Parts: sequence; C-alpha cells; structure tokens
Amino acid sequence: MGFRSFAVARLPAALTGLSGLRPAPEPTEAEAASFDALVHRLAYLPKSDIKRIREAYRFADEAHLGQFRASGEPYITHPIAVAGICAEWRLDAQAIMAALMHDAMEDCGITKTELIERFEAPTAELVDGLTKLDKLQFSTKEESQAESFRKMLLAMARDVRVILIKLADRLHNMRTMQAMAPDKRRRIARETLDIYAPIAHRLGLNQIYRELQELSFSFINPWRHAALAKAIGKARGNRRDLVSRIERDVVKSFAEAGIKVEIQGREKTLFSIYKKMKDKHLSFAQVSDIFGFRIVVDELPTCYLSLGVLHQLYKPQPGRFKDYIAIPKPNGYQSLHTTLVSPLGTPVEFQVRTEAMHLVAEKGVAAHWMYKSRSDAQATQQLGAHWLQSLIDIQDETRDANEFLEHVKIDLFPDAVYVFTPKSKIMALPKGATPVDFAYAIHSDVGDHCVAAQINGEPVPLRTELRSGDVIEIVTAAGARPNPAWLSFVRTGRARSKIRHFLKNLEQDESRELGEKMLAQALRAEGLALPSLDDDDNEAAQLWQQLARWAGNRHVDELLVEVGLGRKIATIVAKKLARMLAEQGQRPDAVMLSMGRFASDDAPAQGQVTLDGSEGASVRLAPCCRPIPGDEIKGYLGRGEGLMVHTAECQVGRRLFQRDAEHWIAVNWADELTRSFEAGVAVLLNNGKGVLAQVAQAVSSAEADITHISMSDESQARETAEMSLLLSVRDRLHLADVLRTLKRSPSVLRAWRIKP
Repeated sequence: MGFRSFAVARLPAALTGLSGLRPAPEPTEAEAASFDALVHRLAYLPKSDIKRIREAYRFADEAHLGQFRASGEPYITHPIAVAGICAEWRLDAQAIMAALMHDAMEDCGITKTELIERFEAPTAELVDGLTKLDKLQFSTKEESQAESFRKMLLAMARDVRVILIKLADRLHNMRTMQAMAPDKRRRIARETLDIYAPIAHRLGLNQIYRELQELSFSFINPWRHAALAKAIGKARGNRRDLVSRIERDVVKSFAEAGIKVEIQGREKTLFSIYKKMKDKHLSFAQVSDIFGFRIVVDELPTCYLSLGVLHQLYKPQPGRFKDYIAIPKPNGYQSLHTTLVSPLGTPVEFQVRTEAMHLVAEKGVAAHWMYKSRSDAQATQQLGAHWLQSLIDIQDETRDANEFLEHVKIDLFPDAVYVFTPKSKIMALPKGATPVDFAYAIHSDVGDHCVAAQINGEPVPLRTELRSGDVIEIVTAAGARPNPAWLSFVRTGRARSKIRHFLKNLEQDESRELGEKMLAQALRAEGLALPSLDDDDNEAAQLWQQLARWAGNRHVDELLVEVGLGRKIATIVAKKLARMLAEQGQRPDAVMLSMGRFASDDAPAQGQVTLDGSEGASVRLAPCCRPIPGDEIKGYLGRGEGLMVHTAECQVGRRLFQRDAEHWIAVNWADELTRSFEAGVAVLLNNGKGVLAQVAQAVSSAEADITHISMSDESQARETAEMSLLLSVRDRLHLADVLRTLKRSPSVLRAWRIKP
C-alpha cells in the first residue's frame, strides 16, 4: 500500500500522538564499518558459524584492501553494511558470508574455485550468482546489463538468498549515493525503481520495497520529493487533532470489547502520494488517505471480530472492503482492508492482521528465516515460489537476454486480479490479463490449443480483460495453435514467451522447408538434383556440412532457414554446391538430371517456387496488391523477412525490383490450391436503406465471403457511397464472377478490383 509506520501502541496502555514517533534510525557508517557491530547482530547464530563469518570478513577485508568508495570511505564498509541488513532478516551463515564477499569475484579478481576451496561450494555459488558478466564481451551496454540480470534472476530461482543479498546490496548503495555524480544517481535510481523495487514487492519484502521507491524518487525527482515532504509536514500538523481523536475512539472501542490489540499509525510514503497524484491527476489537497491505522491481533478469528468493532465505531465506505486473508496476494500478503468515514467526513483506511501476517507483510520471503515454527517457515518459503519457477520456464523458451528481461518486467506488475477455474481454484493474474493469459497459467498445452473462452458461462473474445471474481473456462481444439495477434494483448511474461517460442519454431520449420524447396529448384536450373539430407548418408552429410561452413552457418538446417528467410540467395548457394560437386567428380551420374527435360523452353527459372496456399508464415502475399491465383506474380526475398509475393503489375513491387533486383525470384501458382485468398474490391452504390444487405446477399450468392468492410464517413451523407470490401475468393475467375453478380444488384452502380 506504500505506507510507513509512524507510531505503535499496545492496548490498554495509553497512546502517544501518532505524529510524534519515528522508526529507529539506521546505524551510522562508522558503526557499520566495525565488524564487532555486525557480530552483535549475529547473536541468533551458533558460535561456530560466527567463527566462519569472521574468516569470510578477513578474506573480504584483505581482498578489498586499498579500495575506497566514492565517499572516500574504505570499501569494506559496504560489504559489512550489506551483511548487517541480511542479519536483520536472520539469514544463515552461508548468506552472511556471501554478503561479505559479494564483490570479491567482480572487483578483486578472486576466482570461484578459490572460494570453493576456502568456503565450500554453496557459499561460492551464492557469490557467483551475484557477480556481473563484465568479463565477457557484449555489443552494447544494454545487452551486458540484460545478460547480468538474467544470470542473477536464474541464480535467484535456484536459491532465493541470491536476490535477498542483492536487494540488501542495492538498498545500502541507494542509502549512500550522495557522493556520486547526479546523472549516475538518476540512472541507478531508475534501474532500482524499474527492476529491484518490483522484485522486492513480488517477494513480499514490503519494507525494502517502500524504502527503495522512496530513495529512488528522491534521486530522480529531488524537487518534487522536497515539495511533497514539506506539504506532508504541514498536513501532519493540521491533522494532529483528527488523528488523536480517531486514536482515542479506537482505543476505547477495543477496550470495551475486551479485545487485546496493537495499533500502529501509518503514513503514506511520498512516492505513493506522488504516484497517486500523477495517475489520477489529483492535487495534493485532493489526496485524502495520507494517514491510516493498522490493527495487529493475536489470532486469525480476532481479525474478523476486530473488523466488527471498527464497523460499529465508524461507517464503512461501500465497495472499499478487501479480504486478503481469505484470498492472499500473489506475494503472500494477508490482511483485512476497510475504509471508514472519520468524524470529519474524511476517509481513513484500517488494516487488520495477525502478528504472523504482519511479519510476512513486512519481510515477505525473508520471514522464512525469522520464524520459530517449522510449519510456518515452510509455508513462508513458498512465497513467490510460483514466480521463481516461471523464471526458469521463461528462460527455457527465451534465449535472448533483452527479451528475457522484458518478460520478467511484465511479470513484476504489483496489481493483480483473482479469478476462478471451473473447479473453484483461485488464480492470481496481473491486472489487464486475458483468457489467453489464464490458459497459459493453467498449462502451456491449454494455451497453445486455446480457441475460445467463457467468462461466468458467457462466450467472450479472447482479448477480454479479466475481473476479480470471474469464473473462466477455456475451450481447446486439438488442431489449434497460437495466433501471432495474441502478442498484442497478453499481459503475463509466461504467455508472451510461450507464444513467441511456438511461433519462432513454426517460422523456423516453415523457413527451412521453403529454403530446401528454393535450393532444390535453383540446383535444377544448374542441371543438378539436391543431394540427400538424410543423416545416414555420410558422403552427402559431409558435403552439406562443408557447404554450411562456407556459408558461415553451424549446420545445414540453419543454412536452409537462412535461404528460406532471404538472408542467403538460393542461386549463389546452388552455384557453390555445383562447384563442390564438380570438384568431387560427382557429375554426371550421381546428381545429373536428365538434361533433355530442361533443354526446352519450358525450363523453370532459377529458384522458382510453386505456391499452393499451404506455405505458412515464411511466404506472405503482399497487402499492397493482394495477389490471387490467376495473377502473374513475382517473389521478393526480403532480408530476414521470408518470401513476399507481389503481382507482376504492382507498382510497389516494381520499385523494389529497380532497387534490389538480385532478391527477386520466379514464383507460380500450383494447379491445386489448399485455401481461398483475399482480394480488395471497391463498390460504388446508391446510398439508401438496406444497401449493405443487398451487397452481402450478392457476394454470398456468388459463393464468396466478406472478411472486412469499410465505408468513409463522408459517403454516408451523400446520395452515392463508396464501399471497400475484402473478399475471400478461390481465384481470378471466381473474383470475376463475384464482380458480375455485384453489378447486377439494383443498388450497385459500379464494382471493380482495387489495385495499387
């Protein structure tokens, strides 16, 4: 919620003014620099572990000897401070040791092998997971950063302690950034706000989440931060009487009910106020929920009893009650939220939770190490487990580091909707998620074969946004496959990565098939047949491998894909293959075709491709001219874009030919076609009632389908109107029949095919 605590009291003791108390101050840098100060925080660990941690400290101190921070302080002060933050979460000895040595590999040249020998493999793995990939060469800084994030997040998926240490590292860096240059401060703060703060929220580390947001805001927008801080100070003084009155009323009500509770005052953080003002276009005076209260009780049933006490004290605002105990947030957060109308008419939010819920709400996954109860610890360890597993799933589908980071950012959205499966299982999805996201959250096979969806028993489009409480049912079909259009509306990283992975594989398969076909036909023009692609044919396999190496590819499949995508010219590859065959003395018997067949005028053009409509994504019909069977056509192999087919008279195609003639190849239509094709048609008609129905009737009677229809706004006010149609037809003869049928319609003045 973006609140910070500003007062604590336990009933029935009297409460002091909420505005008068503050959280305990952070230790100073001088205190943090002392290992003895760290030892005091490690009292929860056995003496043998503390001895090992002291050894790690000495190792880190020696490794960083002579290194200084931007502030001029010895560098070792930073690892000690990071270890101190980890100690607040009561992390184990391995994590504290890794925190002390987290920069040793990156900055001091220490190897992983050396760490394994000194401190064993688990600690070395943690340090390695925290080490950037700066030693490798990347083409851009962004690529290097994305690859480092991927390494860290995958290490985190295997061991969550990696990200806890990294968050502690980032928190201390943010607390001590004043000595850096302003542009560097803003860059680091922006990265923190975009990546690290959302990760902290995803893992339930709300205390860290709020502080990282607040510090980032202060560095990115220092003037706005200062102005809001001043405004909050004034508001705190103006509302002191109201807060004190509410406080007294709440204390009295719980005392009369005989319920023992702890009351904490909450003040909204500056960043959350700024974000609300920006998102909802409000002035500071219009933000009413700056202050709130948290009620902490001993047992779960008391949460609901406390809610009754509060609703008897003040009137609740309708529609502002949320039960996150019955339906926890994805990061494990549990609490009852209700907004009440105060004596002065202003809304005040109350949160009600148990002490265990409060610990999880503030510490999230880090609370696992703080629990005394084994069962509670195991339950807390599951926080974020689903998301951590999804990181591995996304990595399996996505090899590009920037794309991986994009998917992870999508999954870091804090807002969620809660929906139900037909069997009443609750699922949490990001706000704005669709039935396709739901399908992939169930299983990748359900997503891949999704064809329709029902929400609350009613059929809906697959792009429909889900709302909390919806019951979703997915309809699948065995022959269905993901639609590229889904990428425009899915919201989860899992769905996006699965769809992209499927389409890439599909494109690769289709491009390989097209490349093989084009290379075979280019070889035919040389009077040769395509050598066997069977792995069992050792002689042919060696020939193909030699050709792939010549082309700069790792294997023959990659070469065929590049030919199919137009990155390699089939004719050039065929000529090289012909020379290789000649050098090996394989002409004429092994691969020579009957030359008599190709000596006539009917010889096919080099690289000619025959289209039957089943080519898939690697062959596309140009939208500028929309070729259909019967048209004279040509094929353009765009670099990396597959084969684009234009009509011979297309002006766009002619311009491309003049500019890039070597990428054009001959194509023709097959005798038997597997589908219908779209053609653009314009119709001029007398504007009047029922004309659209007459046009549709004419098209239908000619056994064609309308796939799209449009009419300009100006046409609707005139006596005549021009309508544009996309018709699904078999070929030119069928289109001519449709046009004749349209012209016989009483309302149609003229009908013609649209050409560029």
